[in-house]
Amino acid sequence: MYDAIEDPYTYKNSTVLINKLDLQSQAELDAFEAEISSARAAEPLPDGSLNFVHYRAIHHHLFQDVYQWAGELRTVRISKGGNPFCFPENIEGQANQLFSDLRSADHLRRLGAQVFAKKAAHFLAELNAIHAFREGNGRSQLTFFALLADYAGHPLKIEKLSPEEMLAAMIASFDGDERRLSDVIYHLIE
Repeated sequence: MYDAIEDPYTYKNSTVLINKLDLQSQAELDAFEAEISSARAAEPLPDGSLNFVHYRAIHHHLFQDVYQWAGELRTVRISKGGNPFCFPENIEGQANQLFSDLRSADHLRRLGAQVFAKKAAHFLAELNAIHAFREGNGRSQLTFFALLADYAGHPLKIEKLSPEEMLAAMIASFDGDERRLSDVIYHLIE
């Protein structure tokens, strides 16, 4: 669960996010969100140019049945475990710069597997630190990254993904160590 102060995204006196089904139990919301976002992920994803607009469209696609604000940038400061994510007033600028850098790097195409994994780890670490949405960042990041990896010629073998290992690698990358994330990515493409 995220830490947030005066959060307009949650029900009054609760940490449960306001949702389209009006589920006020965290367990029920978690189950609904997982089921719906998985079903939406199995559908054709929105077309785009692998830019920030495309990333936001993917978030909207995955969570449109759950949250009114799907695809919209968060407006509150949040943190996890006391570690703050990008302040909302900086999200758009930071994300536009990150995606501009990705475009300048030719979306990581024509790279060997190890170099791709290293550069992709940096991109994912930065995207995670931005944390553009109030909820659903991890699933949106992975879905977008799978598209990017396909485009770059390094399709992911998602069946090899260990959620626990990926989470630990993302946490390490947030603390500045991207090696573990690079190793996870390399394992998924080799």
